Amino acid sequence: MSTDALESTLTITAPYGSEAAYQQLSARFSEVFARIAEGTREREQQRILPFEQVQWLKDAGFTTLRVPASHGGDPVSHEHLFRLLIELSAADSNVSHLLRSHFSFVETIALQPQEFQDRWFPRVLAGEIFGNAATERGGNALGSTNTKLVKTDAGWVLRGEKYYTTGSIFADWVVVMATTDGVEGRQYAVVDRHAQGVEILDDWDGFGQPLTGTGTAIFTDVAVDEQNIIQRKVASTLEPAFFQLCLLSVLVGIGKAARDEAARIVATRTRTFNTGSGALFKDDPQIQELVGRLASNVFAAESIVVSAARDLDAALDPSLGLDAESAFLRAELAVQQAHVAAPKLVLDATSELFDVTGASAVSTSKSLDRFWRNARTVATHNPVAFKARSVGDYFINGTIPTGLHSIGEAKGAK
Repeated sequence: MSTDALESTLTITAPYGSEAAYQQLSARFSEVFARIAEGTREREQQRILPFEQVQWLKDAGFTTLRVPASHGGDPVSHEHLFRLLIELSAADSNVSHLLRSHFSFVETIALQPQEFQDRWFPRVLAGEIFGNAATERGGNALGSTNTKLVKTDAGWVLRGEKYYTTGSIFADWVVVMATTDGVEGRQYAVVDRHAQGVEILDDWDGFGQPLTGTGTAIFTDVAVDEQNIIQRKVASTLEPAFFQLCLLSVLVGIGKAARDEAARIVATRTRTFNTGSGALFKDDPQIQELVGRLASNVFAAESIVVSAARDLDAALDPSLGLDAESAFLRAELAVQQAHVAAPKLVLDATSELFDVTGASAVSTSKSLDRFWRNARTVATHNPVAFKARSVGDYFINGTIPTGLHSIGEAKGAK
């Protein structure tokens, strides 16, 4: 797409949040999503990190979609953002997943003082993106980190090592969770991805989502501007709901890709079995039913996730007049229920993909297992059992959902 053609698509003329506005958004990014879809299987097979594809999204303005109008942005609703992430995930779930931290930090910027917003929103509009470095492999006490912010004569420096640093290898900036001796709570330190002392490794060894850069990040006396240190808030916020909806959107997109692959396989298959009807697979009622059930599972999962995204929008709608606790409850409860229901629907669909064809489906050259592997990997991020317990406790006892907002060694661990 030429620059002139791209610029002509930037203005959303339909009412904010409307279906017409979403269709315009979808059309705006459909070409770049289609380009990203090309070569998805080969990139996974050859472990080619999608640097080029991330750049295409930056060039198209995709990473700016939640910048407030007050800072020069043209923001979209949460529902529309997550629907776009579903579409992108259907093209390549690795690419959408690695942007989770970026979009989450854009939400964080909006909650900071005006000076912080004035410094960072122009960078987002310029196409710069943010990665994450929060979790450590182990050894840190729950509620603390082994990664430290240290005040030296020359200023603040960051020291430590992180893992699960999804997206950081592609980013311009890394948002690092750290603690400071003598200071209560935890902080975020925003550091230049290419600064001296920052080392990011592509050593993620998970069997799914292999191209997200979810590996090790090492920070060796990295200089940190004091203005770029944020005190992390652990009160009831909408941050967990937003983070989780990003993952659920990735999951649904994987399901849609598996659905489309199932339909393509059946539509083009000419071989059949001696135990079947002898008809072409595309004309066999039993195979049609299998694809129909698979597609319906994906439809249900998508409907659940989009409904939860609407609740997140409602929680932030000033016209509803919700207080902070009511807003939190509306968003968090919706997303927790979506988290309990949606993963199994997608995991079933990605498994049933193998039922619509024969033994040839397990050929490594086809990589059909990537849909299940990627879905299974995304679904493990937050154990469903904990979310289900929280939902049950609310409906039985009226207990407001809470979270530890931290990962580390449990009390009493040896």
